[in-house]
Order: sequence, then C-alpha cells, then structure tokens
Amino acid sequence: MSNRRALCVGINKFKNYPTAELRGCVNDANDMAQLLKDMLGFTDADITVLTDAQATKARIMSNLKSLVADAKAGKLKYIVFSLSSHGTQVPDVSGDEADRADEAFCPYDLAAKDDQWDPDHIILDDELHTLFTQLPQDVLLECYFDTCHSGTGIKNLDPVVLLLPNAPRPRYLPPPSYKAFLQLRDAPMRTVAALRKSDRMLARHHILWAGCRDDQTSADAYFDGRFNGAFTYYYVKTVRASNNTLSRAKVRDAVRAALKKAKFDQIPQLECDATNRNGRLI
Repeated sequence: MSNRRALCVGINKFKNYPTAELRGCVNDANDMAQLLKDMLGFTDADITVLTDAQATKARIMSNLKSLVADAKAGKLKYIVFSLSSHGTQVPDVSGDEADRADEAFCPYDLAAKDDQWDPDHIILDDELHTLFTQLPQDVLLECYFDTCHSGTGIKNLDPVVLLLPNAPRPRYLPPPSYKAFLQLRDAPMRTVAALRKSDRMLARHHILWAGCRDDQTSADAYFDGRFNGAFTYYYVKTVRASNNTLSRAKVRDAVRAALKKAKFDQIPQLECDATNRNGRLI
C-alpha cells in the first residue's frame, strides 16, 4: 500500500428522509475514486468508497480517524476526502462563523433531535476541523465537498421545476424546524476581530475544494445520460481533459467557466496557500 489514501463518500438516500433523495452523489464518489486511480497513482487498496447505507456518520468518522492515525504514525503523506451529499446548517456555538451558522454535512443516518439536528447523526465542519488539525505538517490533506453551503438557497426552489425528471436539484436540507431556523437568524453577529482570534484559519497543508460559495447551492444535475454533482462532473472532466497538467488554480478557473457556460449559478471555491494553489494535483 502506498503513502496516499482516499475516502470517497456519496449519499443519494437518507434513512429518515426518503423525500430528500438525490441522484448523482454515488456517481460522484465512484468517479472521484476512478480519477484518483487513473490520474494520481492511487490503487484500489488506497481507496475506500462509502455510499448510501454504508455512509453513516459513525462509519465516515471512523474511516477519517483511521486515516489521521495512520498519518500521525508516519504511514501517509497525502489524504483525499471527497463528500457528495446534502449540506445543512446548525447554530454556531463556538463564535467562529460570521454568518452565525456552522456548516454541516448529512450522512445516511441523518436524524433530528428535538428541534435541531441530532449531533450523533450530523457531521459538523467544526468536527472535521478538530480532527484534521491533528495531521502532521508534512501530510497534505485535500478535501472535496460537493454539497450546498447556503442557508438561503432553499428559498429559491421552484417545486414545479423539481418535479421534472432531470431538473437540477440543490444539495441542501434546511434546519429540521422553524425554531432551529430562527436560532440561525437571531444568533448574535460575530465581529471581524473575534473571527481573527479563531484557530480555524486553513492550515498550509490543507486544501479545500467546495462546489459553491457558502451563500450558494450546489446542483445535482443530469449529464451524458446520468446524474452527477455539477461541480464534480466538470472537475473530473477538466482534470481528465488536461491530463492533470493544470495547476489547481487553473482547474478551478476552468471548472468555473464550464459551469457558467452551462448556466449554473454556483461558483466553486478553492481554499489553500499560494504554493498549493499554483501547484498541480499530486
């Protein structure tokens, strides 16, 4: 086994929310895994793919914790984590979010508890941050989130459009209750000074790809006879077409241009330092 490892997660079905079903997330996970093997030197043994019922919070986090443990033991130098699913939000309690909300990701076993998402069945960005900051400085982490990061995007849904068989769907679930939504709206706004004191600045050895801005939705859409996340579809297509000769920044720009040409509003984000931004995928 090499010194690189990947966890690719795709969730179309949700145990407790059958009406929230998506259509392209499993394809995303499989496509990312294949791209890693074809273009980046990963082997089957290097990659774990979790889809639908396999992708519970416990199993996702267990796999990630195992990757971090192996990295701390000196066994890994490059970790890839891709997640295609619904995104949602919970009230920020740590004071590190200017919009008063923590981003969260929906596993297969997503569930509500009282008026909020059940912490045992939702993955918070704070949890991932706490885990990933344990990685040694010489281990490169590259994350791909093809989910929605918007608390307002749900207001733009047209229920008639969503009934069309191949119409794009946003990968976003609103908070589980109106009370929870009000908590997001009414939470005290954080100051810029307070945010700068946070330890959540992206580490130099961490790379984040997001399917859209945090005020937008990511589309689950129909391409070439099947469904994918719009970001994942154009990302994979761009890397393959260029034979991985482009820098990350140029890949980002090409994917943005392709999405715009295809009339998608989402604007993918790349967060990393200049060295990794101007370097190629490894």
